[in-house]
Amino acid sequence: MKYAAFSGVFIEYSIQQAMVFSKELGFDGIEIACREPHLSPFTSLQRVKEIKEIADQLDLKIPVLGGYMGHFSTSGDKECEKALQEFKQIIEWANILDVGMIRVFPGGPNAFLAENYHYEKAAYWLKKCVEEAKVHGIKVLLEIHNLSLIETIESSKKLLKMVDEPGHIGLIHDAGNMYITDTCYTRESILDLRNQLFHVHVKDEKRIEEAGAPGTFTNLTKNGTEHFLQCLLEEGKVEHQPVFDSLSEIGYDKWVTLECAAPYPPKERLLKDLIKVKELINRSTHP
Repeated sequence: MKYAAFSGVFIEYSIQQAMVFSKELGFDGIEIACREPHLSPFTSLQRVKEIKEIADQLDLKIPVLGGYMGHFSTSGDKECEKALQEFKQIIEWANILDVGMIRVFPGGPNAFLAENYHYEKAAYWLKKCVEEAKVHGIKVLLEIHNLSLIETIESSKKLLKMVDEPGHIGLIHDAGNMYITDTCYTRESILDLRNQLFHVHVKDEKRIEEAGAPGTFTNLTKNGTEHFLQCLLEEGKVEHQPVFDSLSEIGYDKWVTLECAAPYPPKERLLKDLIKVKELINRSTHP
């Protein structure tokens, strides 16, 4: 497996600094968050070319552009068209940066609250994204995410089936998000997603009684309003060992992005999580 840092962890720094930090920490690559000051549809061409030059100098790959555009299921047609145009611009940046995958958000609400028309609208616009991307040999990524249409394996596969572009659109498995949703995220989920699993995110959390302290947040889940604390890997309640055992079992040799948001300095928390991920892989029961 190859390891990428999520540039969003360094969002208070420039993208140039984020790339240098990622290399210093020992990452193979960086997944760039598509929001300023790192990258966006409105970034200048000059800065995009500079990002490519720095990546080449550092020998740092960019496997994914973590887009924030989309949210098609609950947006009006005008807003959806605007999001599609922003996606097209990110495709141009991906071509320059030699990136093969772009994340798009389908939108909400939570899967357990969504109606079929939410999926139908999201699928309509996602198919347009895929049609644009595949001309350039780029894949569209959907992140299994709480507060979205694709919170679970079942809801994710439902949307992929409606888009009907196998091989061109796939999923980011994120055990941390799936823990929040309170759905299966270990072996069964990974085996079920074998053909649609394009990328993996890693972070840890745990449920707490009350939010308000640094690193805490509140979320609506099928259990009601719940509170969470973002943690260093293996200090929360997300069981990542069976995740990596299962990834090894299916022969997953692609990218894993670390995006720890625990209340520690960015370099410190990413380094600790990178060390821990390598320990988990070394302990894996499937060589």
